[in-house]
Amino acid sequence: MSGTKYNYTYIWLISLVAAMGGFLFGYDWVVVGGAKPFYEPYFEITSPSAKGWGTSSALIGCVVGALLCFVKSDAWGRKPLLILSGFLFTLSAIGTGLADDFFWYNTMRILGGIAIGIALNLSPMYISEMAPPHLRGRLVSLNQLLIMIGVLSAQVMNWQITLYDKQIPQIVTDEIIRQSWTGQNGWRWMFGVEAVPAFLFFLIMIFMPESARWLMKNGQPDKAEKILAKIGGSDYANAEIMAIQETLSIDEVSQVHFRDLFEKKLFKVLLLGIFLAIFQQWCGMNVVFYYAADIFQAAGYTLQQMMLNIVVIGTVMVISVIVTMLIIEKIGRKKLMLIGSLSLSIGYGLIGSLFFFRITGLPVVLLTLANVAIYSITLAPLVWVILSEIFPNRIRGAAMSAAAMALWVGNFSLTFSFPAIKENLGWANNFWLYGAICAFGFIVLFFTLPETKGKTLEQIEAALVD
Repeated sequence: MSGTKYNYTYIWLISLVAAMGGFLFGYDWVVVGGAKPFYEPYFEITSPSAKGWGTSSALIGCVVGALLCFVKSDAWGRKPLLILSGFLFTLSAIGTGLADDFFWYNTMRILGGIAIGIALNLSPMYISEMAPPHLRGRLVSLNQLLIMIGVLSAQVMNWQITLYDKQIPQIVTDEIIRQSWTGQNGWRWMFGVEAVPAFLFFLIMIFMPESARWLMKNGQPDKAEKILAKIGGSDYANAEIMAIQETLSIDEVSQVHFRDLFEKKLFKVLLLGIFLAIFQQWCGMNVVFYYAADIFQAAGYTLQQMMLNIVVIGTVMVISVIVTMLIIEKIGRKKLMLIGSLSLSIGYGLIGSLFFFRITGLPVVLLTLANVAIYSITLAPLVWVILSEIFPNRIRGAAMSAAAMALWVGNFSLTFSFPAIKENLGWANNFWLYGAICAFGFIVLFFTLPETKGKTLEQIEAALVD
């Protein structure tokens, strides 16, 4: 809206606080990969299925968290559920760090997964609903930046803990790891320190405003106008209120039912969102994050070298998301998604070829870093930006939750099955498979994905649904 004097300090503040949910997701998402070489010997885990369960159990909670958002985000609002996620993150971090058997470890990981399912669903939605159109892509990408900073924080923590433990030699066995300080206690600290930022998020979120669009949808226009006026002044607030009202008829303000998602004009948008969510997972990058230690071990690196390589991956991810924030409103969502999916397809093909010809060491690291950079600039942030934009106002909470549930089911199936698939297919065929998936994704997105750059949420709704 030209001529509007935006309160940028307030806009960035509420976006940054909401994005703390992304930070906690990033930390929780990746810390398990660094702790894995230590908690597996501690719990004496040897079978591929048990290893897959230890890595992926949190994803069961993610599905539950997304389902909770589906059922309650439109009824309770975005804010109360984000507060709940902060509490669950705190409880999970402490509980996982104190777990003394594999059952309680997985129970606490599932609780953390519920928190992830809530935060990853609602943080970008909350930011999208509060942000002015010209800042929305950048601010939703802020959530992805905080995710990557959380990832890097977990990787640095894991690396520093392994450096602290002088008992770990260059060549290790499960028994040596089990008897070391890191094998007994260090992995607990990897999980436990997350409780500090989690508790801060829980406290600060209490003082944040509710989403203005949710308030309008639930018959509280005065509160919504007050929040919007604080963002951009009274003229901006009035214009936004009118635009939102145009998309919310009297019968649409009532609670959304599951069957509403299957209306013909809405279902095609839901299918696009579900495809985006599953594609982001099955493009294969989460295997790199969860099983980075295994990949680098197969490439010939020692345990502490593996941890350092993983830190380098996290650094590349943070830098890449900053690049996204600078270019997203210039290049657009669709073009970046197409560039990303095609480039990943080529990159995975090359990594698979390295393993096929048994070329190890630095070439594997460099190609992995290149793929991480591509993913972090394109699919990682853009899927959440697009999902937060394409769903109509009245079903946004339910549709985002449905897409998030699809994402977590895809993530769980990928992560749980990877050890067994890798054992049967080998590294080369695994990476070639992900390359083929990315090529398929490129074709689908080329024909189905609209461009949403620079449009209000109401304009996007009109283009997709009307």
